[in-house]
Amino acid sequence: MPYMPFANQESRNFFQTHLEIPTLLRAIPVAPGGRILEIGCGRGVALPQLARLCAPSRLAGIDIDPTLVQHAEARLRRHGVAADVRVADVRDLPFDDREFDVVIDFGTCYHVDEPERALREIDRVLDLGGTFIHETPLAQRLAHPMRSTGRALPWGATFDLKPDRSVVLWASRMKSHTSVSLHLQEA
Repeated sequence: MPYMPFANQESRNFFQTHLEIPTLLRAIPVAPGGRILEIGCGRGVALPQLARLCAPSRLAGIDIDPTLVQHAEARLRRHGVAADVRVADVRDLPFDDREFDVVIDFGTCYHVDEPERALREIDRVLDLGGTFIHETPLAQRLAHPMRSTGRALPWGATFDLKPDRSVVLWASRMKSHTSVSLHLQEA
């Protein structure tokens, strides 16, 4: 599937900033001081709010579109937020193993070819006990009814990300200590 960026919708940006992110973080709390990566950060709408509400020790975002990354960098400067924003593909993340405590996906994995590669990369960069927060299929159907038809996340691609919480539009998976130690014993 060829890459197609989503159109900029200021009303959607306002909704995400002032309602969606605060609600998400009440439903699936993120401890302050963690290392947070947002995949598919686009124009960086969520990054300033994540910085304000989560007080991370490190904040990063990636997007495949260089123009959107430039918009994200400009937004971060306007808000006075320090973050590492890069042009990158979620299927080949430019980060070390276990570099983040939290990875947040506002739907990117539903829209890439080979989403199993994306999930394996997310698993790789999450630290032990780390949390992957993602939209549920219902959230995708509501937000993008045509574009998300027939798409699901292939959870069988990674055995380390175990279901944790589910709250209608959002869910989280935790990187299991048990499965990681089993992989180490087999090596």
